[in-house]
Amino acid sequence: MEKLKIVIPDAKTITNGDLSFDRFSDFGDVTVYPLSSADTLAQRFEKADIVLCNKTPMNEKTLAKAKNLRYIGLFATGYNNIDLDFTKSRGITVCNAAAYSTDAVAQHTFALILEHYSRAADYNAFVQRGGWKESDIFSPFVYPTMELAGKTMGIIGYGSIGKAVAKIALAFNMRVLFCSRNKKESEGGAVQVALEELVSRSDIVTVHCPLNRDSERMFNDGLFSKFKKGAFFVNTSRGGTVDEGALRRALESGILSGAAVDVIEKEPMSEECVLQNVPGLMITPHIAWGPKETRERCVSIVYDNLKAFLEGKPVNIVG
Repeated sequence: MEKLKIVIPDAKTITNGDLSFDRFSDFGDVTVYPLSSADTLAQRFEKADIVLCNKTPMNEKTLAKAKNLRYIGLFATGYNNIDLDFTKSRGITVCNAAAYSTDAVAQHTFALILEHYSRAADYNAFVQRGGWKESDIFSPFVYPTMELAGKTMGIIGYGSIGKAVAKIALAFNMRVLFCSRNKKESEGGAVQVALEELVSRSDIVTVHCPLNRDSERMFNDGLFSKFKKGAFFVNTSRGGTVDEGALRRALESGILSGAAVDVIEKEPMSEECVLQNVPGLMITPHIAWGPKETRERCVSIVYDNLKAFLEGKPVNIVG
C-alpha cells in the first residue's frame, strides 16, 4: 500500500490528549495540528493526499493549493462544513462517520429533559446552600417537578438518533410522535405525523435532523407560534436549524416553558449571541457526542472508512 501524506488540521476538536491518532500511520505520514486558522489551511493542505477533519471548512479557498487531495474523512456525521459541489468537481471523495454517537446523543438529550422535569441540579444546589437544614418538612417543594409518563414526545428527524430517543421515551411510558422527510415504519408505538401537527400536540419537541437547505432556521417565529403552550424544546442536532432570536422570543413570551440546546449557530459562543442569560434556557457546549467511548468509536470508523477507500471499496460516502 502506498505511503500517503495525511493531515489532521483540528485534532483538539476530537481529543484533549486522551485519544491517539497513531493508527493512521498505517497508511502514511501523519501531520497533526491541534487547530488551524483559516489563513493557514491552504498551506497545510498543499501536499496532502488525505485530510481527516472534524469541523474545518473544506472549500475552494481552503483547498486552493491541495492539488494532490483525493480523500476527506470526517470525524463527524454532519458534513455542512464541506463544499460538496467543489469537492465533486475535483474528484475528491468525502466520507463521514455515520451513527457513531447515537447512544451518547440520545443519553444527553434525556439528561437535558430530565433536568427540566426533575430539577436535580436545582435541588442539589438548594441542599448545598443549607436550604434543607432550614426546612421544617422532610420534602420541601421548592421547585415544581413533573412526570414524563403520559406526556407526548415529538421527534423531528427519525434516523438512528431519533429512533434511540423514541425507544427511551417509550420506556418512560410516553406517547411518541415523529416527523421525517420520508415515510417510515412506526415502531413500538411511535406514530409519524406532519411537522405542524407534531409541534401542536407535543409536550416536548426534540430535534435530530441534519442541517441543510430545508432545515436551516426551520424553528422560526412562525413555527414556534404553532407549538403547544408550555412545551419544552430540545436541540442536540445543529445550531443552524434554529432562529436564535425566535427561540429567545418563544421563551420570553411563555410559548415555551423551557428549552435546552447543546448546539448554537456560531460555536464557540460569541459575545453577540442572543441566547445568553435567557431565563428557562439551558445551554451545554456541543458536548452530547463527547464521551470518550463515543470519540474512540468515531476515530475507529474514520480509520475503517479510509482503509476501505484505499482498498477501492469506499463506504459512508457523502460526496
